[in-house]
Amino acid sequence: MKAILALADGTTYPGTAFGASGESVGEVVFNTGMTGYQEVLTDPSYAGQIVALTYPLVGNYGVCEADVESRNVQVAGFVVRELADVYSNWRASESLDAFLKRAGVVGVQGIDTRALTRHLRADGVITGVLATGDALDPAELVARAQSAQGAYAAKDWVKHVTTPDVYHWGASEADAKYRVSVLDCGVKFNILRELAKLGVRSTVYPATATAAELLSENPDGVFLSPGPGNPELLDYAAQTVADILASEKPVMGICLGNQLLGKALGGETFKLPFGHRGANHPVKDLPTGRVVITSQNHGYALDPDSVAGADVDITQINLNDGTVEGLAHKSLPVFSIQYHPEASPGPTDSRFYFERFLENMERSRK
Repeated sequence: MKAILALADGTTYPGTAFGASGESVGEVVFNTGMTGYQEVLTDPSYAGQIVALTYPLVGNYGVCEADVESRNVQVAGFVVRELADVYSNWRASESLDAFLKRAGVVGVQGIDTRALTRHLRADGVITGVLATGDALDPAELVARAQSAQGAYAAKDWVKHVTTPDVYHWGASEADAKYRVSVLDCGVKFNILRELAKLGVRSTVYPATATAAELLSENPDGVFLSPGPGNPELLDYAAQTVADILASEKPVMGICLGNQLLGKALGGETFKLPFGHRGANHPVKDLPTGRVVITSQNHGYALDPDSVAGADVDITQINLNDGTVEGLAHKSLPVFSIQYHPEASPGPTDSRFYFERFLENMERSRK
């Protein structure tokens, strides 16, 4: 079956359909990672987006149910150069094609993803429509994309992906070394897995939870999760973070959590032209001069000037474009990073930040 990716600027990319049949609308973005397509598909931070992978061959190791990052496939659509006909992986339970069919997510292969990536890098991310069928009208699809332009940034995607109910992850109450409340704006399961390895019992709360709810069981610390969409729509979550800071509990934030910490301290965010999505972004730690290679997935960044007078230091920057990659409160045991130390996929250079969080909680107990 044929498929077409149509962009709001009139550009169209014909290809061959895979996954589910139908039509989807979303912000078209690209990811430069060589592996990790399953984790990308199930990462809540990609909700509402049509994701194109720059690596040319995708699906060759199938899909393993144990590696999902959330309850659902989160992307609006999936774009690849070539879908592997056969997968080989002793852990895999099904093919990528079958996985997307079961999830009801539309995919397209056979388009020039290098040309699409160059287009997005030059002109910025844009709304697109991905449709399957043998009688598609490209002009009509472009018109639909144009009518939806701006819809992604205007929707609160966090409320779309957050957990509806409180749940626990990790050690039992009796065996837990530390107890952490997680504000779920789109948490990846591998974050919870990494915390569990360190003896943490995580209690995961909806993004709309208040500080009183997050602190109700007197946790050792509070974790601010990653998540999708426009942080300027999340004043309710930023207020929750500000109230948590007043408790002086240890806090760690990742990605959107970094932006929410900035907003809680009076900062503002802005949209990046094409975002940071991949597994090879160099980040410099300013106090030590150390450089780590990081896994990233975000389309917005914190404006450094907006926090210039706040009780927070900018501790890390992206060496590609100089954007803010880390914050540390000047007096409280509170810090955040813009990238993903849990990787999944990506390098593990920065995984020690989970241990730093535990060290802060340990010191706060004394």
